[in-house]
Amino acid sequence: MRRIATGMAVVALLAGCSAPSGSPSPVASASQTTSAPAAASPNSLEAAYEQVITKVLPSIVQINTKAGLGSGIVYDNSGHIVTNAHVVGQATQMEVTLASGGAARKADLVSSFVGGDLAVIKVRDPRGLTPAKFGDSSKLRVGQLVLAMGNPLGLSGSVTEGIVSAVGRTVSEPQEPDSPGATISGAVQTSASINPGNSGGALVDLNGEVIGIPTLAATDPDLGGGAAPGIGFAIPSNTATDIAAQIVKEGKVTNSHRAALGIQGSTVIGVNGQPAGVGVATVQPGGAAEKAGIKTGDVIVSVNGTKTPTIASLTELLTTLKPGDQVKVEVLKPDGSTTTVTATLGQLPGD
Repeated sequence: MRRIATGMAVVALLAGCSAPSGSPSPVASASQTTSAPAAASPNSLEAAYEQVITKVLPSIVQINTKAGLGSGIVYDNSGHIVTNAHVVGQATQMEVTLASGGAARKADLVSSFVGGDLAVIKVRDPRGLTPAKFGDSSKLRVGQLVLAMGNPLGLSGSVTEGIVSAVGRTVSEPQEPDSPGATISGAVQTSASINPGNSGGALVDLNGEVIGIPTLAATDPDLGGGAAPGIGFAIPSNTATDIAAQIVKEGKVTNSHRAALGIQGSTVIGVNGQPAGVGVATVQPGGAAEKAGIKTGDVIVSVNGTKTPTIASLTELLTTLKPGDQVKVEVLKPDGSTTTVTATLGQLPGD
């Protein structure tokens, strides 16, 4: 699991590998009805859960690398499996075990899209794999019942239940030695329990369709970093299938649909001890920043008038923009002067 900032006192963490051993979004409006819907009986709801689990669980796998373990979803009959990039980490080879049991199978990395925390691996022996059915995440409704399936703490084929708590969240993962930190736009918030090892698994609706990939769970610093119950995040299925389809077809992501400024940087702390901007460490040759005159050593303090005190805030702001958009970037120069330049955003690379 990995931690991310989501606002006020809540910090979230990646639901990612277990060791071996934003702001509110618009709520989808409900259709008008003339009378209250009848409540499902406990028996019928239980039967629905059982049917979904029976249908989907054969499509869930456990992924083991030398660094840890996570979950994955069988994507097609050729042996492709979609998961989180942080589950794969730096590994190019791994072992896959079906939730239904059986011997571990060798698998190889096809490609990772680190910026969106997605990856596709391919099992060398695809016999007996059951591809999952992916649903349309744009049709999700707040309050909709969902199940999270994966391998938390290595407990193969575990299932938790909850609801869709919100849609359209933007959440950022922290930078770590083996991960530059991804930003997930349009994330699905759920109350279904997400624990270490759940990453890369399935968030499933009661039609048995995968509508998200559980990636993040929340902790509360006021609880000493302990779990904040009922706050988890999943990459929407529409994003996952778009990226996976590109990787399967081309061997890499050819269109991330994500805007990029073309810099690498880190949060700069001001004299008051508070984040004060994004220090530019490197500038991509030919990228938006270089063309706009932004240089190494500059500090980006705002974009289009919105303050960017941290690298996470800058990245989250860029997710609201498109490649080709023109933006006003306020820059603090090393000599203490400030200037505003116009940059035409490029596209976030797919690797």
